[in-house]
Amino acid sequence: MQKSQQRRRHALRALALGALAGAAPWAWAQKRAEPIAVEVWKDASCGCCGDWIAHMEQNGFKVTTHDTGNNAVRARLGLPARLGSCHTALVGGYLVEGHVHADEVHRLLRDKPAALGLAVPGMPIGSPGMDGPVYGGRRDAYDTLLVLRDGSTRVFRRHA
Repeated sequence: MQKSQQRRRHALRALALGALAGAAPWAWAQKRAEPIAVEVWKDASCGCCGDWIAHMEQNGFKVTTHDTGNNAVRARLGLPARLGSCHTALVGGYLVEGHVHADEVHRLLRDKPAALGLAVPGMPIGSPGMDGPVYGGRRDAYDTLLVLRDGSTRVFRRHA
């Protein structure tokens, strides 16, 4: 009788573990499907900002937009003016300035460096939001910068 009970326990354990293993990818996908909140400050008439927002939304972010105040937000958060662009965002406690790729924001949130955030100064052609048909496929080389809390920077990713 004890052997049959042991077999039954082993079978139930195997069944339960199999069910959990089958559920794990689904649970991960459900968790991953939750959009990440981003708050953006931009000029109301800026088209490239709207294109960058669309890029972020297509890559798992839920964006709330304010059509004013990015200079004030940038200053309040301590981003040096030399690193400025046309829009400023907050995501996961980090500042994101300008046309930063969504995959770089995902990496920032995953790696959690001790930093203020990321910046793509200016408006380089070929960056997200600056890559539409009007630019004829042109792509300028530029760097995405990791902005440290003291205002210094280091290259986070090079775009050749």
